[in-house]
Amino acid sequence: MYTGKHAHLRPLQPAFIMAGTGETVTYRELDARCNRLAHLFRNRGLKRLDHYAIFMENNSRYLETCGAGERSGLYFTCVNSYLTAGELAYIVNNSCSRILITSVAKLEVAREALKQCPKVELCIVADGTGESECIVGLQAVTSGLPSTPIPDESAGTAMLYSSGTTGRPKGILRPLLEQPPAQNLPIFDFLLKLWHYREGMIYLSPAPLYHSAPQAAVNLTIRMGGTAIIMESFDPERYLELVQHWGVTHSQLVPTMFSRMLKLPEEVRSRYDLSSLEIAIHAAAPCPALVKQDIIKWWGPIIHEYYGATEGLGFTACNSEEWLAHPGTVGRILLGDLHILDENMKPCPTGTPGTVWFKTATPFEYFNDPNRTKEARSPDGSMSTVGDVGYVDADGYLYLTDRATFMIISGGVNIYPQECENLLITHPKIADAAVFGVPNADLGEEVKAVVQPMAGIKPGPDLAEELIQFCSKGLSRQKVPRSIDFEVELPRLPTGKLYKRLLRDRYWGNKTSRIV
Repeated sequence: MYTGKHAHLRPLQPAFIMAGTGETVTYRELDARCNRLAHLFRNRGLKRLDHYAIFMENNSRYLETCGAGERSGLYFTCVNSYLTAGELAYIVNNSCSRILITSVAKLEVAREALKQCPKVELCIVADGTGESECIVGLQAVTSGLPSTPIPDESAGTAMLYSSGTTGRPKGILRPLLEQPPAQNLPIFDFLLKLWHYREGMIYLSPAPLYHSAPQAAVNLTIRMGGTAIIMESFDPERYLELVQHWGVTHSQLVPTMFSRMLKLPEEVRSRYDLSSLEIAIHAAAPCPALVKQDIIKWWGPIIHEYYGATEGLGFTACNSEEWLAHPGTVGRILLGDLHILDENMKPCPTGTPGTVWFKTATPFEYFNDPNRTKEARSPDGSMSTVGDVGYVDADGYLYLTDRATFMIISGGVNIYPQECENLLITHPKIADAAVFGVPNADLGEEVKAVVQPMAGIKPGPDLAEELIQFCSKGLSRQKVPRSIDFEVELPRLPTGKLYKRLLRDRYWGNKTSRIV
């Protein structure tokens, strides 16, 4: 997030405010912090196109650790703050990061990971003090450095990793043009117009800053001279309270956040004035149709949806009116060239599901991984996919049915579990649901559901039978779970994506499957 212009135009305006503490950082201060850290990067020998990593929860030093890279021509990798030391070490090593920035809360994990990261030259504790020459405090190590720009400013960008829901995370590298950091990347200009970002906007960010969507949204807010309200973690009622308190105009969420707010008691939901909201965007995971209908009814036709992978293959979007006319869609193609192809790479008829392919809107590759880059591309190299399955209707609207990697093959029938998950999440006793295939000696696989009951709901055989009957009323027989298990909480990433592989692997053990 580049602050140079606004540090002069509106130096005392809050660039961002931490929701939990009220800590406010002005444009002048954020710009100075970013510049000091950029000077440190140069002093440590980091030059344009070098890499560093950030491993922190949402805190008041996060944005400057990204902003410094954006003005010094670096690739920065924001790492999922919930990863283990081994998972962190893999990404730090794979990204060729020379510096790791962490927090007091994450230092123990970072310290353990560093034992496996011999090429990391320095670890910076963003909100703490140092403890050695190699682990230093951000304030201390930058306090004597200039608050003015480095002489060779150049645009940098994030190199984020796939979430690893279907395997080892992959670094998504895009070419970085040599241009001034104040100049928007082309995708930024597109998003600014699409989502009606403007001066004076108040953006509420309820999601982890390590994820691509909040990264882009907060970045654009600050480039437009708005103010971002950063939630340390999401709480449904607290979100509504913040909208009213700050007069929030823009926000981006994931469907589970809508679902949790909708399940608040009516007297709580009606307590807060949400009339300041101009646009609420959602993506990252499919939104059950009933949830989408209910949130539009509550908030009005301000809900915008988009679909696009971190890889930047293509981009679809729709507003509330379009969605209501085409329930379940993720929009029409706005960037890239969309194709729905069968397993023989032949076009699927209108309304028939197939793998979603794009002639890419922006070039990308998986960092230092030519094999996986090749696997994601069509045989002739002209198209790419992340393995999503969907279809296009007669009006050109895209509908997603599932991830190909979680397709269930039961008795030779292909079953996409998203439909069952969307139904289960609407049951008043269920907070979250995952559906996947488990081994069946006769059918190969059978449908299994693992659900998270609402607080105060007792799990057990009676509830399981109630849910199976509930599904039977809305789904064909082969799509209904044969059995239901219960979890206190499902492993859903804070970004909204369900970490389904962790659940499924418990049932498969060492067995092999036609899905990977």
